[in-house]
Amino acid sequence: MSNETSEVITEAVDEVVEAAPVQETDPVAALTADLQRLQAEYANYRKRVERDRAVAHELAIGSVLTELLATLDDIDRASEHNELTGGFKAVADQLAAITTRIGLEKYGTAGDAFDPQIHEALLHDTSSDVAVSTASKILQPGYKYKERILRPARVAVTEPQSHEEVSAEG
Repeated sequence: MSNETSEVITEAVDEVVEAAPVQETDPVAALTADLQRLQAEYANYRKRVERDRAVAHELAIGSVLTELLATLDDIDRASEHNELTGGFKAVADQLAAITTRIGLEKYGTAGDAFDPQIHEALLHDTSSDVAVSTASKILQPGYKYKERILRPARVAVTEPQSHEEVSAEG
């Protein structure tokens, strides 16, 4: 490199160094900023842990309730046939009260509009008596815990007859 080139480079470097702001490092301000950042990270961590703990708690309760569904179905069938008497009735009533208090909800009634999100269609029929797809018969009730479906209601679905079907019958 020639002397001229090295002088130009040296001058350019000097200008950049002079133009750069002088940063005074205040140790108290730096430590305060670090502390505030750590406090924010810790607060976010605590919130995330609490949220994860609540989700794990709900999943655990949901899995226990799912295991009880077959027993609840048996109790319902025994009740429908008037075979639930005496001490067995008291135990069944207590079990129903406990599951209700925990938050287990039974759903599905005949005549509800069919919703594939909460119903499982097992039988299918058509009728001119309905205007929309309807859960005409509840074969097995559905259960949900909080907003989570533990088991969809198993139903017979009746759909409205189309105009072609009506004219073919007539």
